[in-house]
Formats: sequence, C-alpha cells, structure tokens
Amino acid sequence: MADTISPPTAMTGCLAPIDKAGLDALIATGRANPAAIKTLKCKTIAEGRFRHLNMIRNLPPYIVDEPPGLLGDDTAPNPSEASLAALGSCLAVGIHANAVARNITVRKLEIELEADINITAVWGTGDVSPKPVGFDAVRVKVDLVADAPKEELDALIAHAKIWSPVANTFTKPVALSVEPV
Repeated sequence: MADTISPPTAMTGCLAPIDKAGLDALIATGRANPAAIKTLKCKTIAEGRFRHLNMIRNLPPYIVDEPPGLLGDDTAPNPSEASLAALGSCLAVGIHANAVARNITVRKLEIELEADINITAVWGTGDVSPKPVGFDAVRVKVDLVADAPKEELDALIAHAKIWSPVANTFTKPVALSVEPV
C-alpha cells in the first residue's frame, strides 16, 4: 500500500502551525469588543556602557546594546535595529495570521528590512543642527511563498501592513511622555 501524504495542519506548510481554533477565538474576541485596549509594559535597566536589559513579562531579559562604532560592546541589536526587528516580526505575524485565517498554506515567509538614519546628533550630544531624528526611510521586502495567486498574496501583504500595530507606530503620530520618577 502506498504512503499517502496528508495536507499540512492549520494551513502552515513548512512553518510551525498556528492554532486555527485559537486564532478564530482571538478574531471573535476582537470583533466582540473592538474598543479593547491592552497595556504593554517593559522595564529597561542600564547595565553599564550602552548595554541594557529590557524586562518584559516573565521572559528572560531582552538585551539591547550598541555596536563598537557607537561605543557599545556589540552584544545585541542597538535600539534602532531592535525597532526594525519589531516591525519585521509584527508584519510577519500579521501576514501569517491572515494567511491562516484565509486558509492559505504558507511555505516560506522571510522579511528583509533596512532603514536610513542620521546618527550625527549622537543622542543629542553631537551635531544638534536641525535635521530629522530617527529613521528617514524604511524599506521592507517580503519573500512569501504560499498556495495562492500572486495578486492574493500581494493583497495579503498590503492588508498586514495596514493592520500592523508596529507599522502604524512607525507611520502615525503617537503621544509620548517621558517623565522623571
């Protein structure tokens, strides 16, 4: 008797499966209470030089450092690189979740990000002449291989960008307060 190949579970192909029932429950919860707000927290502790431990939930510390060219020890991404990683991960989550919700099998999902930043102000200690601070441009390339027509995958990627919390944090004004304790 010949071996039969069963279809991938939870429409993920080569990626680790997403719990489709769990995703459907999250979708239903969001639709039932569209005004719900969740507060995320992080405590950042300076270790010395430019290395920082970021305490999030009960996870091991998320380390952020600077490269040697910015006087760090090069033990972890710098803050700007970490923000690119957050954007890439958020877009990937959105693309993958929407693919599963639409019963699209994802075979490969890789996202490449790059951004341009002027670092001459050196955190406000260097050249503080008028200039944009932060990223001037962010470029994202999505390599998505999935069981759907290209037009549908392009629409899926565009939809994920619109609904990505991190992409929206990059593109819209956000109220920010920084106060002494």
